[in-house]
Amino acid sequence: MRIKLVVMAAWMMLLAPLCVLAADQPVNPNLRTIEVSGSGEAQAPPDLATLQVAIETHAPTAAEAAGSNAALAQRVTDALKSKLGDKGSMWTGGYSLSPDYRETHVGGKPVIIGYSADNSITVETGALDLVGPLIDAAIGAGANRINSLDYSLRDETKARSGAIAKASKDALAQAQALAAALSVKLGRIVRATTVSEFIRPIPVMRAEFSAMAAAPPPTPVTAGQVTVPATVSLTYEIQ
Repeated sequence: MRIKLVVMAAWMMLLAPLCVLAADQPVNPNLRTIEVSGSGEAQAPPDLATLQVAIETHAPTAAEAAGSNAALAQRVTDALKSKLGDKGSMWTGGYSLSPDYRETHVGGKPVIIGYSADNSITVETGALDLVGPLIDAAIGAGANRINSLDYSLRDETKARSGAIAKASKDALAQAQALAAALSVKLGRIVRATTVSEFIRPIPVMRAEFSAMAAAPPPTPVTAGQVTVPATVSLTYEIQ
């Protein structure tokens, strides 16, 4: 919440008119104004899930690390495609191949002891009931890391409109309270702006799995609500 007042006569604060201007001064500086900012949120059930799984392998040589990674990545890709069908899309989210080092002693030069290959696969689907089975399929095929799982909205227009409406009411309430405290009356709105904010996705923590572990039970995944925030700034003329 932000309230700004500019006093036009510093030594006569109680008698001077109040004036609030935006940073870019779009309002007539001769007007007495009050500027307030309100915030609001709207929630909606998600209709899109984005899952990223990864395959990490280690070997004495770069070729061995890359080769074993490629074989596992192909298995994971096939398993995901089989489970996903035509209910979404998937692509390579990232790939890296780098040496593993070991420190010899304090101040000594690190020694390469092997190589690590990392291949991530991103899956996007609107079939939220498939998220758990997709995770299980990826792990069963050899994926050993879940990088992320985010739920979001394909179209946030309706939720954002609701958030803006709540933010506007909040700003109005702030303006009315401030006007009452200053014993002035609110006039017309001389400026109204909104600030775009990112949707807050529902994340799942990064997790790592051992390929040698016993088969886990089916993964339960339940989507919550996606929160869409909004901020509205209003500038009122003081009567």
